[in-house]
Amino acid sequence: MTTTGPSPEVRPDGVLPRRVLAGYSLGSLVTGAFGTVPGLLLLPYLTDTLGVAAGVAGLLVLLPKAWDVLVNPVAGRISDRRGDRRAFLLVAGLLLAVLFAAIFAGPFGSGAGAGAYVAISFLAAATAYAFFQVPYVAMPAELTDGYDERTRLMTWRVAVLALAILVSGALAPLVVDQTGGGLAGHRWSGVFVGVLIVVGTLGVYFGTRSAETRSAGESEPDLRSQLRIAAANRPFRALLLCWIVQAVGVGTMLAGVQYFADHIVRSGSGATFLFAAFVGPALLVMPVWSRVGARFGKPRSLVAASLLFAVGALILLAAPALPPVAVYLVVALIGCGYAGQQVFSLSMLPDCIAYDTARTGRRQAGVFTGLWTAGETLGLALGPGLYALILQLFGYVSSSTGEAATQDGTARLGVLLGFTVVPAVLVGAAILLLGAYRDVERTRVD
Repeated sequence: MTTTGPSPEVRPDGVLPRRVLAGYSLGSLVTGAFGTVPGLLLLPYLTDTLGVAAGVAGLLVLLPKAWDVLVNPVAGRISDRRGDRRAFLLVAGLLLAVLFAAIFAGPFGSGAGAGAYVAISFLAAATAYAFFQVPYVAMPAELTDGYDERTRLMTWRVAVLALAILVSGALAPLVVDQTGGGLAGHRWSGVFVGVLIVVGTLGVYFGTRSAETRSAGESEPDLRSQLRIAAANRPFRALLLCWIVQAVGVGTMLAGVQYFADHIVRSGSGATFLFAAFVGPALLVMPVWSRVGARFGKPRSLVAASLLFAVGALILLAAPALPPVAVYLVVALIGCGYAGQQVFSLSMLPDCIAYDTARTGRRQAGVFTGLWTAGETLGLALGPGLYALILQLFGYVSSSTGEAATQDGTARLGVLLGFTVVPAVLVGAAILLLGAYRDVERTRVD
């Protein structure tokens, strides 16, 4: 329910009930699964099962996600007008579950027709995801006005997000392997992730039904006016640019997991172990990052987490000479940095939205989160496209057998550089963009 003033559950310095924290965080099962599995499986599915050339496969992954850059702001505006965002979560989430399974249905075998089918299915799924993700990300700014409470809410959310990445990212490749691999294995994996999306959708819908939200009056009358207001928010602009660039880096690393496991680590079920190493420790460091943020502030803590990610990625350059256990330990270090990036970026976003609401008196969280998720979508789409381009340039050989083809030394070097140096440079350099960010909740509103 949407009200025009504070409620018992939404007060400036109040504490959100655990049932609301838990309910809202369950939506990360949806965002985590859809944000992880296509980036993890789709590119190698196209190159090593459907026989699509790496460069073409990169475009097939990029273009449907790039479409969301246009759809997300529209979804934000529509959800702002409707008020209650939960209906969007239910309808879009259930539709997304069906469409996700359809992506890997593989009705046309291999070749150009199969690639086109994947692109169309992925486009439809990405559209449904936009109408789930944008209202979902907009909700924290309306659930609480508390600066520290937003960090607490995001800590819960990112903890479940880490669990979702662990379950979907680690188990989806395992499901492929254990159900025969190739087309059949990917079909079962698509169904598995679809069920996970249904669980998250129902969890967030029913888990937040008792939560009241607070709006701030009317919204801007048209999309152009809303975009102009968002562009005038300097803290938001700085944070958004940093988020986009870092999303490209994360997306590049995510796209390379299967290739890195096959050609660098060369370990059975290597992708599953890499994901477990990446996400498992993150579940343990969430409370640590929350305390770090409370002591040093969110912007400085985001910088520290980003540098931890970048340094770990560079250490992985030595992976060909390291035993698998050492590689997994370094990946765990990277995962700790990634967890911090998520916590602080996502908790700084509602601060920017609240800053704008106090400044303008208008309710437009959906517009800010529409732009935010559009930027994230673009970054995560550019990542696999960039990785595919690197593979193409270094001579990666595709396969239609369901098994990765043997690669020469040059191709393996491309696999390594795309997984290590490129993400490190992008994530590390992005923090320079935070120079224009102000800690908006601790700064007087002009």
